[in-house]
Amino acid sequence: MAVLFDMDGVVVDSERYWPELEAERIFPEVVPDQGVQPEEVMGMYYREIYDYLDEHYAVAVDRDRFVEVFDATARELYGERAALMDGFHDLVEDLQAQGTPVGLVTSSPHPWIDVVLDRFDLDGAFDAIVSAEDVPRGKPEPDVYERAVAELGVAPERCVAVEDSPTGAAAAKAARLRCLGYTGVHDGLDPADVDSIAATPTELRTLLFETLAAE
Repeated sequence: MAVLFDMDGVVVDSERYWPELEAERIFPEVVPDQGVQPEEVMGMYYREIYDYLDEHYAVAVDRDRFVEVFDATARELYGERAALMDGFHDLVEDLQAQGTPVGLVTSSPHPWIDVVLDRFDLDGAFDAIVSAEDVPRGKPEPDVYERAVAELGVAPERCVAVEDSPTGAAAAKAARLRCLGYTGVHDGLDPADVDSIAATPTELRTLLFETLAAE
């Protein structure tokens, strides 16, 4: 089996900060005074967030300006604020020690991923890294997970995804993966969206190894 981790809200606690940053820095400039809720776009690829806002609201800036604002905010977040999940290095090492391939499947683009990999010494931690910018459609469509399982060479039915949002869980399920929910950063999942839920890194570790041992 293989384990595929989402990045935001799982590997790093960036979803603890994104709602505040979107509400204070991004939405006031992009869709001013329109009451957009951060939960509407949680887990989405940021370039597709612009499409969503443009479809549902009156957007006040062009795509280039939106990307500029979002990218600057993201680089500060990943470079200065976000923290790594407690025990994540040990978790990955133990998974790999038993021969379990490990992937990273995220809506974040590669430049943001690289900040996280460099800052938290995760180079070489993943056997496959797939970003929403690598595929035609981001989450909740299954493309990122389909690409990741193909790169790992493991059947989707023998893969476990770890997700923190309904958008991510929907993508994993659409790709026919088992999905474990993680609510250690925020509680945004309905138990019906996932196969099981872990509320802490310790619970997630236990749940993962129990799931792998049952196969």
